[in-house]
Amino acid sequence: MGLGAAPHPPWVLGWGTRMRTRMGTRTRTRTRTSTGPALSSRPSPGRAPEPRDGGGAAPCSAYPRPSVAYPRPAAMSLRFSANVSWLFAELPGLPARLEAASRCGFAAAELGWPEGCPAPALRRAAQRAGLSLVLLNAPPGTAAGTGTGGSGGHRGAGGDPPPSLLGDRERGELGLGAVPGRQDAFRQGLAAAVQYGREVGCSRIHLMAGRVPQGADRAAVAGEMEATFIENLRYAADLLAQEDMVGLVEPINSRITDPRYFLNTPQQAVAILEKVGRPNLKLQLDIFHCQIMDGNLSRNLETYLPLIGHIQIAQVPGRHEPDSPGELNFPYIFELLESLGYNGYVGCEYTPKGDTVEGLGWLRSYWESRGLQPGGTSKATE
Repeated sequence: MGLGAAPHPPWVLGWGTRMRTRMGTRTRTRTRTSTGPALSSRPSPGRAPEPRDGGGAAPCSAYPRPSVAYPRPAAMSLRFSANVSWLFAELPGLPARLEAASRCGFAAAELGWPEGCPAPALRRAAQRAGLSLVLLNAPPGTAAGTGTGGSGGHRGAGGDPPPSLLGDRERGELGLGAVPGRQDAFRQGLAAAVQYGREVGCSRIHLMAGRVPQGADRAAVAGEMEATFIENLRYAADLLAQEDMVGLVEPINSRITDPRYFLNTPQQAVAILEKVGRPNLKLQLDIFHCQIMDGNLSRNLETYLPLIGHIQIAQVPGRHEPDSPGELNFPYIFELLESLGYNGYVGCEYTPKGDTVEGLGWLRSYWESRGLQPGGTSKATE
């Protein structure tokens, strides 16, 4: 974040081209049983999960058509989701951002905690825009000034979201899932998130792990924090199952974004998910964080695909548009996700370098290269 991105290293482009050629000439039948292979620390060309959605306006040639032709039926194209907590920040309020996302061709949206936006207002805005809400963050912490996890669903004055959804900015909290001694606050916040998700029609909840306590030694508290996270995730999975909802856990890098965040790598997340053992808990894989912590994106995507419930994308290291200068070859990543059969959403969680709409040329180009209309629909349906 805040760093100038470097152009693609030659080895990244060359390796991606060779992989693309192999994938275009034969069907890959290799399978993996290990969930924690020894992974190289060298950054590899990124891969992205398989979402379905899109957004855009006028056509753009940001991405040239691939040199290798693939049969790409519209049903296999990726679905993209606009993260309106990040995109369209030039517009005031979530309803206006949802409308803008729809005009750009997106059919789905996701967001962090919905500060200042009551559930009925968000639901109406999404319905007017014709958008599905596909991901919502659980509260980042306790309600500022209350010292509690909120009321688990009672609205504040004026119909605002329940206090537990606002989080404690002063504490610097980023979730409570793995924080020892905060189980009650986690459960109260989870209840509020489930109610909010139910009211707006969102069935995926990101369960944030939280941060290593200030001044604590990470290694010394790792065992206790993992045990707390497992306990809370089992509770969350059972509650979410009653609502036919899915919980997601996301590794966040500790090198750029947050040195104190507890959950940092896909290997760590998958190990915890296996210990929890609940089918409605999935991995939320953010390509940005994964590349920074581990690289080896192609192998990681292939290995963990069965556990991935949502993917998010941003260029590394600047966290801008996928076609901005940086380490990742997103045309290759998108092709990889398609070839793997990923059918979830790909969330656009990045900071636009300028105007959001002008920066969506990469998405318009993706649709055009697949013979799709803005929004990812087949031109054959015209």
